Amino acid sequence: MLILAGFNPISVPTLSPPSPAVKHPGHLTLDLGNAPRRASLPPVQLPPRVNVLGVGVSVLNLDTALATLADAVRTRTRGYVCVTGVHGVMESQADDALRHIHNRSLLTTPDGMPMVWLGRLAGHASMGRVYGPDLMESVFAWSQKSGATHFFYGGNTGVAEELKARLESRFPGIRIVGTYTPPFRPLTATEEQDLIAQVAATQPDFLWVGLSTPKQERFMSAYGPRLAAIVMLGVGAAFDFHAGRVRQAPRWIQRSGFEWLYRLCAEPRRLWKRYLSNNPRFVLRILAQKLGLRRYSLDTTP
Repeated sequence: MLILAGFNPISVPTLSPPSPAVKHPGHLTLDLGNAPRRASLPPVQLPPRVNVLGVGVSVLNLDTALATLADAVRTRTRGYVCVTGVHGVMESQADDALRHIHNRSLLTTPDGMPMVWLGRLAGHASMGRVYGPDLMESVFAWSQKSGATHFFYGGNTGVAEELKARLESRFPGIRIVGTYTPPFRPLTATEEQDLIAQVAATQPDFLWVGLSTPKQERFMSAYGPRLAAIVMLGVGAAFDFHAGRVRQAPRWIQRSGFEWLYRLCAEPRRLWKRYLSNNPRFVLRILAQKLGLRRYSLDTTP
């Protein structure tokens, strides 16, 4: 039996172990192994959340996030992880469905420094940034010892394969059991069934989704109950960063809270509307929330 967190209750069959060395056409590549399935255990204990404009951001740092994900795999507690900063919170302001997706996740991590500062302001001194690329690195380092398996979904043509090659080189012995590069449109019924079948064949512990916000959050919420992965994680640009296609901001810029400015300078055409519109509105709304001028309810019910 699988425990579901953030998904509508469904019956999930126990699948037989896959046979090795299967290849499929198109952008899908598989490297199958006999991954042992663990028995069901009590569900993982999830952290409390900070109300950021109605979005519940989990009280986490990188170490506690990793521990929670390790427990989720150990107990087979299924769910999805939203890696969320100002962009995700602001996209949720005019979209009740997206806000609900964030609030019923297994975890919604503080991806940006403003989320961390607001958490600490709320009294959670241990709260730290859980940045998508860093979380990915930590989970892969842990997986070298645990044997956890991984599947990549998303990215431009060739990115998932490049990411697989780089991470296999960086983390010897890591088990990346498949990659899938989707088209820039909704999946057809045939493509959908093909994806479901390939994930069922590999049964990864972690399915990493490299789309943009809010596409990746909607994908995880919609497909989570249908894909035989334990934890889905929407990490967006982490695919491009770890594949070596895009440079990350230096650490001191990341810690300063001005990574948005670094990324804006690097990709102005793609990001100017996001940052120059969202950031000022975020500050104004947070001031209104903190001064009690506007209240935001936090609905975390499934």
